[in-house]
Amino acid sequence: MLELNFIQKVIVLALPILFAITVHEVAHGWVASKLGDKTALMLGRLTLNPLKHIDLVGTVILPLMLLFLGGFIFGWAKPVPVNPNNLKKPRRDMALVAIAGPIANIIMAFIWAGIMKLGIILTGHGLKFALPIVLMGQAGIMINLVLMILNLIPIPPLDGSRIISALLPAKLAYKYDRIAPYGIFILLLLLVTGILHLILFPPIILLQKLIATIFGLG
Repeated sequence: MLELNFIQKVIVLALPILFAITVHEVAHGWVASKLGDKTALMLGRLTLNPLKHIDLVGTVILPLMLLFLGGFIFGWAKPVPVNPNNLKKPRRDMALVAIAGPIANIIMAFIWAGIMKLGIILTGHGLKFALPIVLMGQAGIMINLVLMILNLIPIPPLDGSRIISALLPAKLAYKYDRIAPYGIFILLLLLVTGILHLILFPPIILLQKLIATIFGLG
């Protein structure tokens, strides 16, 4: 990304972040509704209105703080409520609900790549106003890949843990799921020690290169 001041970075990143977390959560709720749980639908959470999904700390304060400090950006939204008791096959269906969020993010990364490609074409024709489109597309790819890989880490209550939990024997899954209240502290520890960076960025860089090759963004 070009050298931008803090305000310019906020402007470029705002839409990609809001769409990334919103579509991620809506994907969870939509799949849950298809599998028998209408909780998110009844609570008005199956909407692309980001105001319904914003978490003050995870969506606003933490991303702004990381941006100010110059680190990579990640965050979270208010989780879409899912009642496993309403699902036809709770353990299997919870895994399907969980994987829906990361799948939505990889799809959005491809959409942002298309937007970035369009911006590059327009700037190539001398249309300078299209530069923000390029930057926003670039940010959208990165944010969605970060959110996808982050959520696949098997630390409860991240999406990856829901998938692992569905594969474990019931008693072991119960003990594993009890880690959830401490998950955020584990993540923050991984962040400050630099371990999270080592976990996230090899697959992110690989996917970035793949997307750049497919869309000719090199």
